[in-house]
Amino acid sequence: MTNRVLDTIMERAEEIRALGPANERLGRLDDQAAKILRDSGTIRMLQPKKYGGLQVHPREFAETVMGVASLDGSTGWIAGIVGIHPWEMAYADPKVQEEVWGEDPDTWIASPYAPMGIARPVDGGYVFNGRWQFSSGTDHCDWIFLGAMLGDADGKMVMPPRSLHMILPRSDYEIVEDSWDVAGLRGTGSKDIIVKDAFVPAYRTLQYGKVVDGSYAREAGLGDPGYLLPFSCAFPLGITAAVIGICEGALHHHLAYQRTRVQITGTKIKDDPYVLYAISEAAEEIKASRTALLDNVSRMYDRVAAGEEISFADRAAGRRTQTRAAWRAVQAMTEIVVRSGGNAMRVDNPIQRFWRDAHVGLAHAIHVPGSLYHVAALTDLGIEPPQGPMRSMI
Repeated sequence: MTNRVLDTIMERAEEIRALGPANERLGRLDDQAAKILRDSGTIRMLQPKKYGGLQVHPREFAETVMGVASLDGSTGWIAGIVGIHPWEMAYADPKVQEEVWGEDPDTWIASPYAPMGIARPVDGGYVFNGRWQFSSGTDHCDWIFLGAMLGDADGKMVMPPRSLHMILPRSDYEIVEDSWDVAGLRGTGSKDIIVKDAFVPAYRTLQYGKVVDGSYAREAGLGDPGYLLPFSCAFPLGITAAVIGICEGALHHHLAYQRTRVQITGTKIKDDPYVLYAISEAAEEIKASRTALLDNVSRMYDRVAAGEEISFADRAAGRRTQTRAAWRAVQAMTEIVVRSGGNAMRVDNPIQRFWRDAHVGLAHAIHVPGSLYHVAALTDLGIEPPQGPMRSMI
């Protein structure tokens, strides 16, 4: 199947690569890098056709994110994170969809979903306050999804906790400049967001529980299987695809650098069997990571297309596959980077940037394996995992 968006991206590959250092210097995507993503349709891949989207198979989206990330990590990260938000907006209230995309289908939506704010109920909606970190690509976005905990009339969190996704226009939140100073993915501009006493009408909210269990997609009558995927399969897809793509980029630059390199001992890399072994092993591990992630989303897609229900155990196993794919790729990439020699760590060598970007990407909460592996193992044993935080990202 032809992937026209990816073909367009690859036609501008050298331009995207060349913009990598500029993204880092700016601490956000260079406007030209953002324009390339916009012009290619990358961010509209999961957007409904009704609003100018391409509505592609999620596998095609993941392949594209990998391709972009292999050229520049920060640009790929934005493609994956900002690119997944139209998927959720597709089953939001039609009124807010029209507000976001009615006049401009190229409007971008930021996040994060972490429930770092309190939504206090009032007539017609909520008064919303909070501060969030890690809003990737936010400088280029005009709307945002923000996670919230439901509050009571006094603004205190209700018990048991209930989480919401709030949808706000740019006029209702503040982007905190100079709040993104990190070791890798510097060009993503993942800055802090502050909301102070914003009124959010009820139609601009989503109940997190109904997002996770797929109720909204079913209630909206969305027939496209891509929109019926579990949130825990769709949301991590762009993030993990970006990390794997970054590792592919590191491998590309490593091979180009090693082709003519001579070690301090006088041995050419092409004559060093130990480095050659490491290259082959890493190449296969990174490829296996790609295959695992793409196969995982394809199988989920086929099952929902066939009308099957995806159980909690299935979701846990899928998340384990996705998380392990990221770790496998980064661990393999590290094996070759540490064999690139000291000159690979010079700022003008892209190898070190891909290495930093991959490790920061792996640090995203969606890649934390501990409780996830715990829960997945319990479901494999036929034991019902306890309710509570361990289940929250599954």
